[in-house]
Amino acid sequence: MAFTKKAAQVLGVIVNRPFKSSGFAGQSLDTRSFTSLAHGVHVFHCPDEVGIVAKLSDCIASRGGNILGADVFVPENKNVFYSRSEFIFDPIKWPRKQMDEDFLKLSKKFNAMRSVVRVPILDPKYKIAVLASKQDHCLVDLLHGWQDGRLPVEITCVISNHDRGPNTHVIRFLERHGIPYHCLQTIKENKREGEMFELVQNTDFLVLARYMQILSGNFLRSYGKDVINIHHGLLPSFKGGHPSKQAFDAGVKLIGATSHFVTEELDAGPIIEQMVGTNFLPLVERVSHRDNLHSFVQ
Repeated sequence: MAFTKKAAQVLGVIVNRPFKSSGFAGQSLDTRSFTSLAHGVHVFHCPDEVGIVAKLSDCIASRGGNILGADVFVPENKNVFYSRSEFIFDPIKWPRKQMDEDFLKLSKKFNAMRSVVRVPILDPKYKIAVLASKQDHCLVDLLHGWQDGRLPVEITCVISNHDRGPNTHVIRFLERHGIPYHCLQTIKENKREGEMFELVQNTDFLVLARYMQILSGNFLRSYGKDVINIHHGLLPSFKGGHPSKQAFDAGVKLIGATSHFVTEELDAGPIIEQMVGTNFLPLVERVSHRDNLHSFVQ
């Protein structure tokens, strides 16, 4: 099952939380029994009608599952329904294949545009390739997040248009973990997208970690799957190169970063997330006239 734009947009909407939310603590279950239970996530997108939440809940409960959290979003003046449900279940009582069949029945009943269910401990990890240029910070943060288990994906390779020496931190890290590094140096007349396409064909989506090249429409159409960019600015403001300098010159009082889907138009794809923090520093920082360009970049 591919990670789709609609599913990710649901997740992005839910993080921003302009919706009605219901939490189910599941405290009636003995926490000692959790070790034999698996954790699942179901994302649903369909035309809105009465009874969807009840049927989703019944689908999980009828198989002995317990809902830990359920988020629902119905946009104003639009006849569409989004939900994201987290639940625990016994894989013996509710086999993975049966789960797919149960949610498929719901999809057909409600004419769903998208129904995605994931069981992280049972399902294959999503395969991604990471594209980066000269600067290391985004790439290093992703690699360390992957190493710490915060990014439950399989990194098939790292592709860069800049060479990195054998004794650099990035290359040593990749070699330790058996992740291939491909240097595809580009020129204006040759972006080497054909070679890149061959390297990423078997991935589920791509992540651009400060990749300072524009992917062509032909490449995006040929790849046909999601490409996610990390932009050092709060889109839709300050598109393109040097967003920190653009923000500094404009005298903004709040700076940050954006993750968004890549489209043919530069930095104009649907926004996934903004104003999020890390374990080290928040990505959104308040600034003032006392700051300079260097502190903006930092």
